Amino acid sequence: MRLRHTLAATCGALALTAVLATPAHAATGEFGYQVTGLDGRPLGVTLVDPDSDVCVTLPEVADPGSSEPAFAPHNNTDEWAIVFTAPDCSGDSWTLRPYGRPASDRLKLRSVVFLKGEGLTG
Repeated sequence: MRLRHTLAATCGALALTAVLATPAHAATGEFGYQVTGLDGRPLGVTLVDPDSDVCVTLPEVADPGSSEPAFAPHNNTDEWAIVFTAPDCSGDSWTLRPYGRPASDRLKLRSVVFLKGEGLTG
């Protein structure tokens, strides 16, 4: 009988934990950008459903000493994308609206963060 009560209490605690846990939020859609490949040609990279409110340093261009920045970002997600010229969401920044047009090849980036927000202006 005691085992049954312990088991019931444990299952109840697990169920409560599952209900109260806050799931990680992600932008829905794709964020694309170009990098210069090893052969010198542009190479397309896509982030699918990237995490929100988290700085993403683009791995292909994370080290400014050994790579050119990424370029021509295209925010095809449901959230605002703020792109940065340096890793760790530092340096100059530009805001790209949700489901926007592809940006110019002149727009360089090394990191990005995705944010919900009606208050943001692009």
